[in-house]
Amino acid sequence: MSDHSATRIRIDYGNTLDALDSKALDAALGRVRDAQSVLQQRSGPGSEFLGWVDLPAQARDALQPVQDTAERIRSQADVLIVIGIGGSYLGARAVIEALRPPFDSAGTQVLYAGHHIDGGYLRGLMDACADRRVALNVISKSGTTTEPALAFRVLRQWMEERYGRQEAAARIYATTDAQRGALRRVADEEGYTTFVIPDDVGGRFSVLTPVGLLPIAASGIDVAALLDGAVAMRETALLDDADRNPALRYAQLRDALYRSGKHIEVLASFHPPLTYVAEWWKQLFGESEGKDGKGIFPAAVSNTTDLHSMGQYIQDGERRLFETFLFSESVGTDIEVPSAVEDTDGLNFLAGSRFAEVNADALRGTALAHHEGGVPNATILLPGITPASIGALLYFFETAVALGGYALGVNPFDQPGVEAYKRNMFALLRKPGFEETRERLLARLSGNESISG
Repeated sequence: MSDHSATRIRIDYGNTLDALDSKALDAALGRVRDAQSVLQQRSGPGSEFLGWVDLPAQARDALQPVQDTAERIRSQADVLIVIGIGGSYLGARAVIEALRPPFDSAGTQVLYAGHHIDGGYLRGLMDACADRRVALNVISKSGTTTEPALAFRVLRQWMEERYGRQEAAARIYATTDAQRGALRRVADEEGYTTFVIPDDVGGRFSVLTPVGLLPIAASGIDVAALLDGAVAMRETALLDDADRNPALRYAQLRDALYRSGKHIEVLASFHPPLTYVAEWWKQLFGESEGKDGKGIFPAAVSNTTDLHSMGQYIQDGERRLFETFLFSESVGTDIEVPSAVEDTDGLNFLAGSRFAEVNADALRGTALAHHEGGVPNATILLPGITPASIGALLYFFETAVALGGYALGVNPFDQPGVEAYKRNMFALLRKPGFEETRERLLARLSGNESISG
């Protein structure tokens, strides 16, 4: 067994217990243990997408090509633009924003495109990079997903006009299917350096594949330590003792709370660097559980900022929600509150305190207030915000959502609902083959009333 001291995740769930009786907790534990057996035996729906389960150790052993390519990117580019949407960029962004100092301008900066359809953003991105050395990492299994495909079409042309076709090709890195798809064809024709998206790993579970590891490594983060953290959590996730397996405990609490009528989960981070971890978490849990008329709705807030906005609703709004706090027990660099001679703001009582201490008491005070207001809450405690602890956290959430989905009776690894908007968008944009759908949609739209003023 590995030393887990740098990756040990704990859950304080005392503020959920008065909302759940022992019978409900025992029943939920039985369901998630059954789900754990299904997951380990690979006997449930979506089992063809369980490559993520053993991925950390496998990726650790095959890391050298990623690290070598990341070093090349750092030598040739001031900016790496990652082109992708959903799992093709959220995992990398979550890790990079968690681990890179927020105002650090050293090294290669990672920026993002293809995660929405906004021409003004894309133009602004190109303008901002006009005097900087640029590389692209385009990430798509098929190469035809609308948002990243549009962005890549524009940025590829921009790069070729700027550098010439041959030099641009040396600065474009494609992460895609091993053999098939439009992006694979282009990459082979142009000679791009390529990495493979494994067939047995779905997009939202792909952060520890080259999808996430290449841009993370290019940003200068220690991806070996990231994977070490995930490997350690993988060992823990095999345990069937919820007192020693936080992923099992978290899945148990969520299942019990959901069946008690708590259908909304608010993930509340108390550290700004973890904001995009919460965005990644929203996709992971929303796409995995939200189907067949079931699932917990995942929402996220960033505290203490959102205590001055969403905090009002959480405290006094409808009581169909529960809360999960995300907090680091060690923050690294910190500041001491100074004393002021006149004390005009009345804060001298905090003089000598560290900001981390104030933040910890803000968490404790919030948890108690929301609990008293009828919102059950638990706290996920990280030992620190480090590559190892973030790697452990990613794998913790991946395991928990797989257990939760199976316990709920859904396939945690498909996303059939994602295709609905695409069909309508393609039809309205006159994509060939969608003519009948277009006529039906236009008839519906013509019947809608609009108000202007």
